[in-house]
Amino acid sequence: MDEDTNPPYSQVDWQHGSECSRASCDPKELERSIDWKQGLAIALGVPLLILPSIGYFTSYVWAFSIVVWVLTIFLGFFQNFAFGELATVFPKASGLPGYTQTVFGSASNKSNNGKFKLGKFIGGFSAWSYWFGWSPVLAIYAILIGSYLHGLVPAFGAIPETLLSLLVGAVIFGGLAILNSKGLKNGATAGYILAVVSLVPLLVITIAPFLTGDFQMANITGSWFPTDWVWDMKHILILFGIFAMAEWSACAWETAAIYGPEYKNPNTDTPKALLVCGAICLVLYVLVQTSVIGTLGVEGVLSEPVSPMLPIANMTLGSLGASITIVMLIGAMLLIIQTAFLSSARSIYSMSVEGNLPKFLSKLNSHGHPMNAMLADALFNMFLILLGTPTAILAASAIGYICANGISLYTYVKVRNDPELSKLERPFKAPRGWKNVALVTAFLNIPFFLIGIIYLNSLELGWTTTFVGFSVLCLFIPLWIYSQKEKREDLVEGEIKEKETVPVDITA
Repeated sequence: MDEDTNPPYSQVDWQHGSECSRASCDPKELERSIDWKQGLAIALGVPLLILPSIGYFTSYVWAFSIVVWVLTIFLGFFQNFAFGELATVFPKASGLPGYTQTVFGSASNKSNNGKFKLGKFIGGFSAWSYWFGWSPVLAIYAILIGSYLHGLVPAFGAIPETLLSLLVGAVIFGGLAILNSKGLKNGATAGYILAVVSLVPLLVITIAPFLTGDFQMANITGSWFPTDWVWDMKHILILFGIFAMAEWSACAWETAAIYGPEYKNPNTDTPKALLVCGAICLVLYVLVQTSVIGTLGVEGVLSEPVSPMLPIANMTLGSLGASITIVMLIGAMLLIIQTAFLSSARSIYSMSVEGNLPKFLSKLNSHGHPMNAMLADALFNMFLILLGTPTAILAASAIGYICANGISLYTYVKVRNDPELSKLERPFKAPRGWKNVALVTAFLNIPFFLIGIIYLNSLELGWTTTFVGFSVLCLFIPLWIYSQKEKREDLVEGEIKEKETVPVDITA
């Protein structure tokens, strides 16, 4: 049976997702068990992604880094209005990976003839890029936690840092896998607890300088840009790269949409979770960067580029503040790992369901949880920990995230332009003319931010990071080819079984 002979989707199919074409496909689906507040609790790790970027951004653009966060958050709102609408058009799709695969990879996509379907490949590649944008967060923060423990706990001082990070990763990944194995409810409960442990101290430390008088506005107004900053092509490319890194952090609240198949009322829960999480990010990202630079000044931040929250805590809260900061940082890292783990595992599951990754990754346990996908994600990150360089991992990961964001925005434009898709019901609809806004932001992502992050990586880390990033993205090609072969074999097997069940007319 040739794929091109399949009938196009009906409107019901578009609304509810593609049918699994594999003969051996497990009919179970992700369990609808959470509301928007629980989805928000899981996504609350996103505001804490600012922590590793505070000193990094300040080193390049000084106090203008505050403006970078403001503009990036508003860019996130522009993008997420589009993604919120897609969430109600395709309520069974798992966020950005699901939207692109459904729209580009459907049987009604007749842009190509023959066995190779360019649309299906693009949809799968976008989902793979999204996964690569989220998954390495696990390794990055496992390494950072291991580094903190190595320096803080004397008993860990004799253990090599890489080995300690591997042990930390094994404990955290294994613990979160067990915790979430019975569904997202447990993950949401853990999110609530970790959010209190990490967000409340972060707010206290951030607001304290304004109350104690340590915050000085002159530290900001007198240091907008480095003294050698000029608006030439080099610095513009650096700024594009900074925006790409900022988007990896500050726009990542679109992860609230990936739980679409698990919200009880996806048409309302998904947009609510997206907008509320965005509002929290807007306040926290701008407030934290403003407080740090206004309190320490640019020179003070550059003297503590990895953990600038620590001197603020010491300055405003004393030694107790320093202890609270460490607890906050570790709690924040656990929350970020939880957010990334659930998002990236569901990306893998979504790709497998759509036939873009091997089928064993779409198997669900008895509680409707994609444990195979989660375990595969954990093993990949255990390998990444061996690299031992969080900055390089983050820089490579940002390449994937920018690709996924750009393709997903082009997907929204395609949906609004398509005669069939544009008629589908959308309980939440972006404002009039949003198709043009989405097109502009898509164009910002690809090519401008993509070129910028590649250039910034070359300045910071040479070309190795870019090579690693594109190598991981290209790894999708052999996996996709294998998945198509696996799918064709299942279709043939299904046809044979169907023929064997046809009754034979013995009177003939």
